[in-house]
Amino acid sequence: MYDRHERQARCSPPRHRERHRHGYGRSFGRGGPRARRGDVRAAALALLVEKPMHGYEMIKEIEERSGGIWRPSAGSIYPTLQLLEESGLISGAEREGKREFSLTEEGRRVAEERSGALPWEQVNADADQHEVRLRDSFLALRAAVLQVGRAGSEDQRSRARDALDAARRQVYAILAEDS
Repeated sequence: MYDRHERQARCSPPRHRERHRHGYGRSFGRGGPRARRGDVRAAALALLVEKPMHGYEMIKEIEERSGGIWRPSAGSIYPTLQLLEESGLISGAEREGKREFSLTEEGRRVAEERSGALPWEQVNADADQHEVRLRDSFLALRAAVLQVGRAGSEDQRSRARDALDAARRQVYAILAEDS
């Protein structure tokens, strides 16, 4: 017989999907377009050729090198690092309270044999630039709205709500136009 937690895990939808949805069917999570499976592994190896790093450094480096288009989650980086360590391609050591990873000789050989574009370059090449600019505009608008919500007067918040309602109607009108 299953205990309560196993039954809940088997019957519930994955929570990570719900967390990034904004009610409109499209995910505007922090990561942008999804990279193909396997890219996290290749990216980790490519970064470790340069210098030892911990997982959070890798996430930030990938995000920076992809121009913000790809930001792998901790839930994809850390299991990948664990698999690479178990396969003998990298080794981890505690340094300043963080687990820092470096390539083994075998890992360096595998990383240097890899040919073609670096994983973040491939994500950049595959990204729809119109979608990226739309996402960036949305995130800039979101930041402005949050600022008005935090620091604006009641009148400013009311006017911002009216502007957002008008913008939403205009965006839907664009979708309703004949192509």
